[in-house]
Formats: sequence, structure tokens, C-alpha cells
Amino acid sequence: MQLTVNGEPYDAPPGVTVRALVERLGLVEGPVAVERNREVVPRALHASTELHERDVIEIVHLVGGG
Repeated sequence: MQLTVNGEPYDAPPGVTVRALVERLGLVEGPVAVERNREVVPRALHASTELHERDVIEIVHLVGGG
């Protein structure tokens, strides 16, 4: 299944969820904000939000520091 993730083409398996995509991208350290097709996906829904062909995903990985 073809997605666009942060402006780049990305092949994902059918039925992948937001949480699974975040894990596949290795973004498990620290919080992330995810937008699907210009709508924010609340973190509580990451595990149950299934992605679909041609979805456009933007992921911001929050990193603390000074």
C-alpha cells in the first residue's frame, strides 16, 4: 500500500495502523504528533486508526532539550 509520509513515498503493508507505522519508522522514543490527510489523529486513537492507500501522513517527533 502506498502512503506519503512526511512528503516522501512509503510502502506499507495493508491494514497498518498509525501506531504500527510509528513503530516501523523507529519513532518509539518520546511522543509524536500524527496528522492523516490534514487531520490530527489523537494519540488515544493511534492503535485503532487504520491507514489506507494514498493517505498523506505527517509525523512530528518531539525531542526535549535546551
